[in-house]
Amino acid sequence: MLKNSEFIDKLRSSGLRPTKQRLKICEVLFNRDKTFHFTINDLAKNISEQLNEKISLATVYNTVHAFKNKGYLKEISINSDKSYFDTNITNHHHFFDEDSNELIDCDEDVIENLNIKKNITGKKINSVEVLIKVASDNQNQN
Repeated sequence: MLKNSEFIDKLRSSGLRPTKQRLKICEVLFNRDKTFHFTINDLAKNISEQLNEKISLATVYNTVHAFKNKGYLKEISINSDKSYFDTNITNHHHFFDEDSNELIDCDEDVIENLNIKKNITGKKINSVEVLIKVASDNQNQN
């Protein structure tokens, strides 16, 4: 688990002043054993409940994007107007449950031998990450 001084270092290296609210954002994001997927709105609500006071959505947005730009978080775009952030910054795949709006890490052994047959001229592939959208199969519920 990280200590307050490590949170302060993360904030400062991201170009942010370590305020009480930003330290709470760090605690919620980085003081955990398992990876954490979240939207900015969900994170703001979670922190407001923990602090027992409202936190500015702009503060959460700016802090999350500063962390993303520094490489502490990864952004996963679900569609044109919905993004999740992930505390696990390694290359890995995800399931997105459209019923619960939950992003779930996908084990490596679920996807086998991706074969990319064509690349964009003048570019190299840095990573391949698959997003698998799932929903309830209502046809089998009789």
